[in-house]
Amino acid sequence: MFLRARVVIAFASLALTAACGRTATLAPVDGGPPPFDGGGPKCGDGDCTGTESCEDCPGDCAPCEDCGDDECAGGETCRSCPDDCGECCGNGDCDEGETCGSCTQDCGPCGRCGDDDCTPDESCNSCAADCGACGTCGDGDCDASESCGSCPADCGACVGCGDGDCAEGEGCENCPLDCGVCDLCGDESCDERTEDCRNCPVDCGACESCGNGNCQPGNEDCFNCPKDCGICESCGDGDCATSENCATCPVDCGLCETCPDGDCVDTESCFSCPEDCGVCEFCGDGFCQANEDCLSCAPDCDACPGCGDGRCDLATETCFTCPADCGRCPDCPNGTCGGNENCASCDADCGVCSVCGNGDCEGAEYETCSNCPSDCGNCELLDCEEVIECTMSCIDFGAFPPSFSLTCSANCAAQSCADVQFFIDQWFNCAISALLPCSMSGDCFGGGGGAEECLACINEECEEEAAACAGATCPD
Repeated sequence: MFLRARVVIAFASLALTAACGRTATLAPVDGGPPPFDGGGPKCGDGDCTGTESCEDCPGDCAPCEDCGDDECAGGETCRSCPDDCGECCGNGDCDEGETCGSCTQDCGPCGRCGDDDCTPDESCNSCAADCGACGTCGDGDCDASESCGSCPADCGACVGCGDGDCAEGEGCENCPLDCGVCDLCGDESCDERTEDCRNCPVDCGACESCGNGNCQPGNEDCFNCPKDCGICESCGDGDCATSENCATCPVDCGLCETCPDGDCVDTESCFSCPEDCGVCEFCGDGFCQANEDCLSCAPDCDACPGCGDGRCDLATETCFTCPADCGRCPDCPNGTCGGNENCASCDADCGVCSVCGNGDCEGAEYETCSNCPSDCGNCELLDCEEVIECTMSCIDFGAFPPSFSLTCSANCAAQSCADVQFFIDQWFNCAISALLPCSMSGDCFGGGGGAEECLACINEECEEEAAACAGATCPD
């Protein structure tokens, strides 16, 4: 009987509340369980249910009876009765339900990702540049709280990154290729909150996977790993673009401050500072590949345009990158071609930059039709007089004693047939013995005569050998 009375009282209370258009909070009777709250639809669904009222859900239940009397009282608010209490947005207070998006006047403008200010509407997921990467970013696993925008290190670059357009969702933190590097990138300090090897290699160094010969889509690109992915198209145009820096494009942006100091630090590599880090393994095959340029691989790509003008430009030239302007490095020559030397930086130790079979006849007189016909073409057989003229060009008559290139004369003789080579040897042996009297007569070395005068004197002294040579030709 007592339990039935409690139930009747509870239902009577509910009926009274519904009649008055108010929502009552039913307290448990005598410590009993809390009453049923309706569990129905919520405010904002367009339906004024039993748990909603004109005060707490004016959108569903219509204004309260007192609303409109020009007095903001009786529990009325800017939300339940804007006619009496005024509009919420614009009152100077960022009230509940207002955001930077719905009421800029009160809540302020929404934060702009990349402005170094982590505003309430930003988070590590939506704006890693301002709020820092989420705790798990960088562990190699793209989990549910991460995305290409918040953690490109785990999830890869967003689709469209690299198309030249800094689109919505892209920024300096996840797509420096399109949006440029962030302001702090380049301050020689790797800020772990917003920087990593992917978006700022100049501060944080190259990623561990960079240099394995495989350009990993999503995580590696021409910006952060030119060694694997090749140099960006804009690199080499003489303009240091916003997406370039000294680590990724030293030919445009200049060498990093730490290059060269003799120490290969994390921010340097064989690509950006070969003088400290040594020559890249792929350099020297005779082909200027996509991941090589004049600074990282002069043997294949030739010296940079400014090299050879007689002025050592410290921004991009050193004794390693341009010995023609800056002089040879201290260890050149020492008889050994070390890891930080190559044929372009120290030919005295490393030899001539020439690769037979790459389609380019290199090395001037050192790579010729006689030792590399695949690059320089087949030799045209020379007669005896032509070989003599070629040999005389290998002698510097202006020096005393004269300088003489053995390889040059050997290449001259190699371009003849067996008979001509035989008569050349006879003439040459006679010519050696004729040098002394021709020099004393003033026609050869030290006497003021040139190549023509010296040759005429030798042929006069070696008349028979010269006549035999003149009659020697190669068969068709």
